[in-house]
Amino acid sequence: MVPASNRAVTRLRALIVLAFVVYAPYYLIWRLGTFNPDAPFFSWLIWGAEVFGYLTAVLHIFMVSRLTSPQADSPPQGLTVDVFIPTYNESVSLLRHTLLAATRMEYPHQTWLLDDGNRPEMAALAKELGCRYLARTENTDAKAGNLNNALSHSQADFVAVFDADHVPHKDFLNRTLGFFQDEKVAFVQTPQDFYNLDSYQHRRHRRLSYIWTEQSLFFRVIQRGKDRWNAAYFCGSCAVLRRSALDSIGGFATGTVTEDLHTSIRLHKKGHKAVYYPVSMAFGLAPNSVRAFLLQRQRWGQGAMQVWRKEGILFTRGLTLPQRLNYLASVLTYFDGWQKTIFYLAPAVVLLTGVMPISVLGKDFLLHFIPFYILCFWAYEEAGRGYGGTVLTEQYNMARFATFALATIGGFGRHLKFTVTQKISLERDRARTVIPQLFVLLLSISAIIIGAILWQSQQHLSPGAFWANILWASINLGLAGAVVRFTLRRNHRRREYRFPIPLPAFIGKPETGRVLGLVEDISADGCRFISEKPVATAANVNGEIFLPSGRMPFAASISRHYEAVTPSRSSRARSHESGERASRKKLEYGLAFKWKSANDAAQLENFLYGSDVQWQILDLHEGVTTPVAWAVDLFTSGKSERVSEISPGEWLPVIYHPSGKDGQQDRFAVLSRTDWARKPARLIMFEPVPPDTHLKLYIFGHMPRDRVLGTVTDVQKLPTTIADIYLSRVTLEPIHTDEITRQS
Repeated sequence: MVPASNRAVTRLRALIVLAFVVYAPYYLIWRLGTFNPDAPFFSWLIWGAEVFGYLTAVLHIFMVSRLTSPQADSPPQGLTVDVFIPTYNESVSLLRHTLLAATRMEYPHQTWLLDDGNRPEMAALAKELGCRYLARTENTDAKAGNLNNALSHSQADFVAVFDADHVPHKDFLNRTLGFFQDEKVAFVQTPQDFYNLDSYQHRRHRRLSYIWTEQSLFFRVIQRGKDRWNAAYFCGSCAVLRRSALDSIGGFATGTVTEDLHTSIRLHKKGHKAVYYPVSMAFGLAPNSVRAFLLQRQRWGQGAMQVWRKEGILFTRGLTLPQRLNYLASVLTYFDGWQKTIFYLAPAVVLLTGVMPISVLGKDFLLHFIPFYILCFWAYEEAGRGYGGTVLTEQYNMARFATFALATIGGFGRHLKFTVTQKISLERDRARTVIPQLFVLLLSISAIIIGAILWQSQQHLSPGAFWANILWASINLGLAGAVVRFTLRRNHRRREYRFPIPLPAFIGKPETGRVLGLVEDISADGCRFISEKPVATAANVNGEIFLPSGRMPFAASISRHYEAVTPSRSSRARSHESGERASRKKLEYGLAFKWKSANDAAQLENFLYGSDVQWQILDLHEGVTTPVAWAVDLFTSGKSERVSEISPGEWLPVIYHPSGKDGQQDRFAVLSRTDWARKPARLIMFEPVPPDTHLKLYIFGHMPRDRVLGTVTDVQKLPTTIADIYLSRVTLEPIHTDEITRQS
């Protein structure tokens, strides 16, 4: 994301937002005079939905008007810390990732596995990994009860909480405990990030390095805005809490299905302080199925309604006015479902009945309406600092509208059951989950067709009203169609997420011949191996993968293999005779790892989980440049939004030697396959190399040359849970044939 923190951007952004806040009331007051007297209910309904949208927008703008970026000193030594990892029905393999990383966190602590499932295999896992194990015979109060039970056995001054799927970084405690030197701080919350970038809540652009996430706006902007008002809330995971603060409210709050929000408001009512530290320090597993995604949002909505009923928000004692407004904004989010329902049905009603909610439609209406909606969407983009994504946000509003609406009703029930989110699940009954969207889709299509027939035969609407509602219904149709298409086309066949991280690897043994290639699309279950030379087609193979901590041996079975021919993107790979783009052959093998024991995979698991290495290597980003930032950047520097051309699969294994050290041991790395004459390449290395170092690289899988000279321009250290990996930018130039002859 291009930085947009200069004064010009800030001032222009504030101007756009202020224009919306000021103009919208004028528009809404003017709208009162446009009601259709023959359809008062319909008129008030549409106007009420517009007013609701404005009020929630103002609350949102208030929340995110200023964003914090707190920093803490190093924590003092001697603090006692317990790490709680509650579980109910999650798998051993999932818990293993989390427990391995939790036990490796650097500040002294004790890791607890809190098993509400009371399973023997979990007790064995805790014993194997050196964790304390605590189980309950009854699941009273669900997750909150599980945590409170652990508090009754713990003596630590601080407790860190991670969901069963959230894998913490080794520096998590070192980076968060320092905030507690302020005695008023009750908890420190960090973002909840997710490593499975193919989940239902992620949308990755096929060509660019942009990934939109449904929760990006909340964790990158909203929580930082809430933090300014001491209203950031505990999110149930990836957080550290002060034990004495929890004791002051009787432990984790019970009686609702969202113990995190409930606990937060009780701590704030007691006058405690919260800190939101906006650095991703743990990575979890987002729901990969639409059903799990919607059930999780339904629970959040129901829990918000329960907290509202139990604790009050606007009129409760102990909260400051800004805190009340922040909590109100969070709760009102779920009423969006009703507003969207009105907007999705309204154009169909007009086209089918000929009844309009307004009596004025023409130039005067457009002169008021168009500025209002342009300012509305523009202000949303600017307030979101590039994390909003209007089009995708509207698609997910379509996906969630029925779930949110139902949650506002069900949330006021006295007894709701806590539902554990199934993070790992196959896509089943997908068609049933999109029934509301299919209804909007079919209703909009029917309304457009029938409305067109009625307009031709009866002129039941004025031309302006007809075409305006055709456009409105078409937008709804497009949103519903996009959601249905995305949902029904998704297909998860694997048990574990495959990381798109390229690593050099060998298959074979030195005495029988080895094939150098690279692995990617990798998990503890298996990977894809790519090489330019064939691998023995035996059912089982052995090899080594290069990791930051050293070479990792593995045994695997070949599940599939095929040959692919791809055009070379390098400018050096063009044929001098014909000028045509050269092509290269690559062989791909699907490998299924065969570990003798679970511990054999620990080295790989520790590398893959608990860091953002995949984001850094692939140059991925969540935010985009807003219109204001884009314009300022264009006029001040002549440049617009950065676009990355690197994509998974565009990597090559290399052997390199620093200049003057040809006789030393081979060093292995992975090089991005790009147009080297136009831009530097990216080199993934396992040791630091200073800038301006000259390298000789032997490239495998590249045509027609396989040897180049390179100069390191900069080096970026990427921490992982086991060791650091280094991402370098390298300018390359070919060694011509006559040079190779002289040097050989």
